[in-house]
Amino acid sequence: MSVYDIIRKPIVTEKGVTKKDGERTLCFEVAPDANKTQVKAAVEQLFKVKVAEVRTMNNSGKLRRRGRSAGYRSDWKKAYIVLKPGQKVPEYAEI
Repeated sequence: MSVYDIIRKPIVTEKGVTKKDGERTLCFEVAPDANKTQVKAAVEQLFKVKVAEVRTMNNSGKLRRRGRSAGYRSDWKKAYIVLKPGQKVPEYAEI
C-alpha cells in the first residue's frame, strides 16, 4: 500500500483540532487493514516528522434510515498520532 492508501483523510473536528493544538496529536482516517507500524511510517514519510505513539480504533458503521429503506454506513478506522517533542505540527486544518 502507498502512503495515500494508508492515510485517507484528516479528521477535522473540534476535538481533533483541540488535541492537535494542545497535545501535539494528529487524527486521521486510515485504511481498515493498516496496522500501527504502517500508519507510523506513512505519517513520518508524508509530513517529515517523528512519531512517538500511534493509537488506533475501529468504528462500526451506524444504521441509517431513509423512509422505509434502511442501511448501514461503512466501517472505518481512526488513528491518533502523537508527535515527539520538538517536532513541528503540520498545518492541515485551518479554522
